This record gives sequence, structure tokens and C-alpha cells, in this order.
Amino acid sequence: MSDLTGFLGPAYLWVQAAHVTFVIFWMAGLFLLPRFYVYHQETIVGSPEDRAWIEREARVRSIILSPALVLVWILGIMLALHIDAFSQAWFHAKLALVVALSAYQGWLGSYGKKLASGQRPLSGKAVRLINEIPGIAAALIVVLVIVRPF
Repeated sequence: MSDLTGFLGPAYLWVQAAHVTFVIFWMAGLFLLPRFYVYHQETIVGSPEDRAWIEREARVRSIILSPALVLVWILGIMLALHIDAFSQAWFHAKLALVVALSAYQGWLGSYGKKLASGQRPLSGKAVRLINEIPGIAAALIVVLVIVRPF
């Protein structure tokens, strides 16, 4: 089946372009927010700087991350249905990674609430390491989508 003959027809390429665009936005937010957390952890609880980081982090979550996540999922499911991806092994691995990244975003939200309440449960080094998760996941997802190794 040609990519243009599924249920999306000629809209397939537009949906694919939109999906990639919102993946870029999503990944930008997933890189940015943990970096903000690194700096936020170093502030004095209740200080003006602490309150400024709380506001910045809330904006990233509400303006970038949440809308991008929703659109990535909607557009991605449309594309998957269009190419019958649910029957392909590479897609199952990709889907698992996207589910894990979605859970990571949920964890980032909960960690942000802890920082906002004055808790600092992780070290700056641990948060810096956690910041690498989206990059590793993105590299694996790109290989799965482009190479389709299985």
C-alpha cells in the first residue's frame, strides 16, 4: 500500500509533517523542563527566584508540553492507523518508548510540584542525568521509524 492510499489519502504528508513538528516541540519541552529543575533546586525555598522558577516551569508544562503531547498522540495514532503500524514489530517498540516518554513527562510534572512545595528529593546531578532520557529515547525512536530493524 502506498502511503497516500490509506484513509488519510493525500492528507497523509500533512499529518506526518504536523506530527514531526509537534514531536520537535514536545522534545524541546522535555529537554528544557529538567534543565529548569536543575537551576530551581539551587534556589532558596520561598525566595523570589524560587517563585520565578515555579512560574517558568508551569508555563513550559502548560504552553509547550501538554499541548504538544496531546497533538503528538492524536497525529501519531492517525499515522499508525493509516500505515497499519499496529501489525509491525518496530512500531510496538516505538510505541513503548513513546509511552515511556509520556510517563516521564508525568513524572516531570510531579517532580515540579515537589519543587514548588519546597522539597528537593533529588540531587542536581541526578536531575542532570534524568535530562538525558529524552535524547536517548529520541535516538532510539528515530532508528525504529527510519531503519525499521524488525
